[in-house]
Amino acid sequence: MKPEESIFADALGLEPPERVAFLARACGADATLRRRVEDLLSGYDEGGAFLERLPVPEIDLARDYRDADLTPAEVAAMSYAERLSNDPTSMTDADSQTLRDHGYTDRQIVDITLAAAARNLFSRALLALAVPLEDAPGVSAELREALLSPLGR
Repeated sequence: MKPEESIFADALGLEPPERVAFLARACGADATLRRRVEDLLSGYDEGGAFLERLPVPEIDLARDYRDADLTPAEVAAMSYAERLSNDPTSMTDADSQTLRDHGYTDRQIVDITLAAAARNLFSRALLALAVPLEDAPGVSAELREALLSPLGR
């Protein structure tokens, strides 16, 4: 675990006013470390405000985000989320660095990670409870087919 991740994890249990003193002690004179931890905390506190609805038809995203009309940065974020969903134990700092190389801040990377993790949790809960995914109200037959095709349904 990187130093900023460890400090971030410890700071999560503190109220924001207590975090100031904690960060001063934990980061010392290392301004870069403190900025990275503050970015992580800010992203966590804002609860994913960065992630807004993409101006791309959902059917295009459901079929294959690589062929949707996304920017290279958006494709990188989707690829990161896909990897987090399918093979999280193989992820390394290189995965986060790829997003940084596309212009994402650490705060935005936390947002992407938490949004993907929340979506995974929700999906797995629905599957565990045997919720009939085929009967989702407000979802067209075309979109339903695109969403379920990776599951072999």
